[in-house]
Amino acid sequence: MTLLAAEDFNTPWAHVPDLLLPAYGETWVMVGVTMALVVAIGLPLGVVLHNSSEFGLFPDARAFTVLNTVVNVGRSLPFLILMTAIIPVTRLIVGTTVGIAAAIVPMTVAGIPFFARLVQNALREVRTDVTDMGLVSGGTQLQVIRSVQLSEALPALAGALTVNTIAMIEYSAIAGSIGAGGVGNLAITYGYNRFDDNIMIATVVALIITVQAVQFIGDRVVTALTR
Repeated sequence: MTLLAAEDFNTPWAHVPDLLLPAYGETWVMVGVTMALVVAIGLPLGVVLHNSSEFGLFPDARAFTVLNTVVNVGRSLPFLILMTAIIPVTRLIVGTTVGIAAAIVPMTVAGIPFFARLVQNALREVRTDVTDMGLVSGGTQLQVIRSVQLSEALPALAGALTVNTIAMIEYSAIAGSIGAGGVGNLAITYGYNRFDDNIMIATVVALIITVQAVQFIGDRVVTALTR
């Protein structure tokens, strides 16, 4: 019996874009929707987390302890374990445990506490005398949060958004293990299960280039916002 050559398992390079480009688009759908939810929930959570601490505008030890514990628990589990553990919740929310929608749920659950902690750290770096000046000038707590804290922390928040986006790209690749689609699923289905070296190389290169591009853009935004 003749053994097939390794090349027989590989997708021709001319056909690699036909598989890679749709998967790449699916990855950005997952990341885009997830980041929209992460920012919408994680930003106010981080603001409340900071301002309920002893360094904030409305210190509340009990509220801070609860929120801090929730954030720590959310950041404690590796993504693969978290994704598996909340499968019943994912099925309840989206009605399935496979596909893009099923990946967005655990990615969002993992991304929110991560981003909230980054927001808290960014706000903590804002000088207290600047915050005090806003209060002395007659600003309400909401006005000080919006016009002083978030405004002064804007470069750090842009950096946090960059870090979180890169983490979500990595999580989307891991989500490929549950058939979520995207580059990760392509790498597993073709590159690993079918021993397709060309697909594996293409997916790795695509992820490296993507992360480098996001980091480059993020660094430029931080530089532009720094004053």
